[in-house]
Amino acid sequence: MFTRVIRSINSLFKSSSQYVYPQEAKIIPRDQHSISRKRISRSAIKVMKVLNEAGFEAYLVGGGVRDTLLGGNPKDFDVATNATPEQVRKLFRSARIIGRRFKIVHVRFGREIIEVTTFRANHDSASNSAESRQSKEGMLLRDNVFGDLRSDALRRDFTVNALYYSLDGFSIHDYTNGVSDLDNKLIRMIGDPKTRYQEDPVRLLRAARFAAKLSFDIEQHTAAPIKQMAPLLENISSARLFDECLKLFLGGNAQATLDKLREYELLAPLFPATSARLDRNEGFDQALLKLVMQNTDRRLANEQRVTPAFILAALLWGPLQDALAQQDPKNPPAMRMHKAAQKVIDAQLKHTAIPKRFLITMREIWDLQGRLPLRSGKRAVRLMEHQRFRAAYDFLLLREQTGEDCQGLGKWWTEFQDADESKQEEMLAALPKGKRPRRKRRKSNSKEASS
Repeated sequence: MFTRVIRSINSLFKSSSQYVYPQEAKIIPRDQHSISRKRISRSAIKVMKVLNEAGFEAYLVGGGVRDTLLGGNPKDFDVATNATPEQVRKLFRSARIIGRRFKIVHVRFGREIIEVTTFRANHDSASNSAESRQSKEGMLLRDNVFGDLRSDALRRDFTVNALYYSLDGFSIHDYTNGVSDLDNKLIRMIGDPKTRYQEDPVRLLRAARFAAKLSFDIEQHTAAPIKQMAPLLENISSARLFDECLKLFLGGNAQATLDKLREYELLAPLFPATSARLDRNEGFDQALLKLVMQNTDRRLANEQRVTPAFILAALLWGPLQDALAQQDPKNPPAMRMHKAAQKVIDAQLKHTAIPKRFLITMREIWDLQGRLPLRSGKRAVRLMEHQRFRAAYDFLLLREQTGEDCQGLGKWWTEFQDADESKQEEMLAALPKGKRPRRKRRKSNSKEASS
């Protein structure tokens, strides 16, 4: 009996103290960590020095610290300080305060931007709605309650993102055992996961993205509520979700990220029609998306250009086939494609905003899939001059690699591009001669006929 009580008390204490953090940070001196100033942006160091010289605290924080500790070479560096946004702006001529929900300062050095944030505090410390405001669902609508270093660490999302690097002794300050989670390859939420997801549902996506990027596991308590709380993403603006999609698929780990999104049922709030087809085990969709994501990762690794429109064209290609199947077969192919594309886009825009420049490119890639088979006469040469030809050609090759029967079209276009003019003429002459549609005569007006 006594043993059961002790176990019960221990279990209760473990549960209640799970999110209790020490008052003092664990200080990791320079000789016990791998961060070197040589691997930190000079601009970030300059920002920290200027703040320090002005009497303010300043620390490197977030992904810059995390990725450097993991041996990477991050390009983005963020600075946290006890200076208010207005005080930071006064210290740097190139500084600009942005954001309303969450005020931050961008300090520009040429093409590089250092993001500077003021230490945040718990919302119980807020004095008015201008500092803090939450929705009925618990989502933070305004988060400008300022605090100290410890409170800022506890306001961050995951432990591995709450490590602070100081120029004072070049030490790391760790309030949440983030270094241990880095060593154990764990993504762990700071505080109660349900509450933190309610405050900002985008953290659901960030958990999946970081796990994919770092090849980490999501800690069990952090992972447990994700599927249940995925619908909260519907409360996030479509514009912000599109920005998150860029981070998800253009971070160099698109394939692993897509796998995580599907594992935790986070794809449906972003691309519901695509998710529904994948849930139906559409093998072609899975194969195409896998190839596109792998191709995207490879291009980014080689520092080649990637357009979000190409990824979007692939993500929505399956739903487009469903929409095409519902069109009236009596209509011309171009009309069927136009109506189907508009239907898919209208449905998708309810979930993620897509800038017009990407929508246009995506539709052109789709449209050219129907035009690439039409090569007779001067059509083939004109198609090669189309601004989106290369993207459409690459998309065609990926379709063929998934096993789709495109009648050898990809091979033909590959050879045609490499051929000289005479060879191109031979290839065009060898194409099957299709019947030219007879042009309907215009009916004459009865009055004109009588006159």
